[in-house]
Amino acid sequence: MVGSLLAIYLKKRGYAVSVYERRPDMRRKGYEGGRSINLALSNRGIRALHEVGLEDDLRKNAIPMHGRMMHSIEGELTYQAYGKEGQYINSISRSGLNRVLMTEAERLGVSFFFDHRVERVDLEATTVTFAHPSAHKSESFDYLIGADGAFSAVRGAMQVTDRFDFSQDYIELGYKELTIPAGVAGTFQIEKHALHIWPRESYMLIALPNPDGSFTCTLFFPFQGNSSFESLRTDTEVAQFFNTVFPDAAALIPDLTEDYRSNPTSSLVTMKCYPWVRHHTLLIGDAAHAIVPFYGQGMNAGFEDCRVLNELLNQYEDDWQKTLPAFQQLRKPDADAIAQLALDNFVEMRDLVGDADFLLRKKIEAKLHALYPDRWIPLYAMVTFHDTIRYSEALRIGRQQKKIMDEVMNMPVDVLSSLSIDFEKIVRQRT
Repeated sequence: MVGSLLAIYLKKRGYAVSVYERRPDMRRKGYEGGRSINLALSNRGIRALHEVGLEDDLRKNAIPMHGRMMHSIEGELTYQAYGKEGQYINSISRSGLNRVLMTEAERLGVSFFFDHRVERVDLEATTVTFAHPSAHKSESFDYLIGADGAFSAVRGAMQVTDRFDFSQDYIELGYKELTIPAGVAGTFQIEKHALHIWPRESYMLIALPNPDGSFTCTLFFPFQGNSSFESLRTDTEVAQFFNTVFPDAAALIPDLTEDYRSNPTSSLVTMKCYPWVRHHTLLIGDAAHAIVPFYGQGMNAGFEDCRVLNELLNQYEDDWQKTLPAFQQLRKPDADAIAQLALDNFVEMRDLVGDADFLLRKKIEAKLHALYPDRWIPLYAMVTFHDTIRYSEALRIGRQQKKIMDEVMNMPVDVLSSLSIDFEKIVRQRT
């Protein structure tokens, strides 16, 4: 997606752009493959799509999600708005977004070459050797941009160069997709305009809505342990586990055991590297900074990369020798910040969203934001809705606010209850 969006930006600047893709063209009839996991499109990504004229087209197929809907084991629902009225994130299909971006890029004159696998990258000559079903070929370019994902072949060439830093860290959880089908006549069986979360301490299930009334569910689950992918070996064990731990979700998934058995289990990794530039070659998006999906910012960060690179090309009047070093210097701190924020938010989603003290904390923060909208912006809002605040700034300010809120939460209950916030039930629970 990042490669296609950047191709659109560059083509609009007048460059001749070629995109080489390892897989077949997903728009062809009969194509199968790739991940179907839904994406959360928010302001940073929307801003980039707006700049290339695609915002309106993509909003037509997106479903606004105004908040989180938490599901307890007992089936009780707790709703938490993401921000102020009118602020929301969008559930959008990965494949649908890919199709729109590729089609627009081709319409503008970008050349796409599918079934081309990178075999070798010569960084000094800016030459790539591709393997194609019909032949092997080498192509030379003025500039090469590796937008080829977390397991980037272009980055692989950089990793064997001198003084190149690289790290990858897998978390103990993987993920598997399941589907809640649409109800009668395409109706939504649970709240349409929410991201649903079943938090269960060491793991969780989430669900994002689709335009056809279905929900794409993702189980984030340990690979090993008492409750893990390893421990659920039979259909009976899977059904028993879901009926016990996610009973209201299980009741909505008629093909649960078949989905669980047939859908792959995938890993979750954070990848960091530096530098992102070697000679005339640049890494961008996940190739430079892959993150876990718990802030819904992987795609948005990649799209923001494209927008920032375009702004720097404006600033330096298309002088790439100045633009590329400036880009990596500017974006590296933000990439590291969103990687940390994504890991932190996993703990929040998994452990805290159903916690009474956490909900109280969020209500106090919302009240502070309402009273002082320019002086106190909740961390989630800074990351998701305020695209003029850099990720690194959001992380810094968020840590300061956390220290303040930790002190507030240590106040006596009677002091908290005097803050004119309607959380009587939670105060009673704490008492």
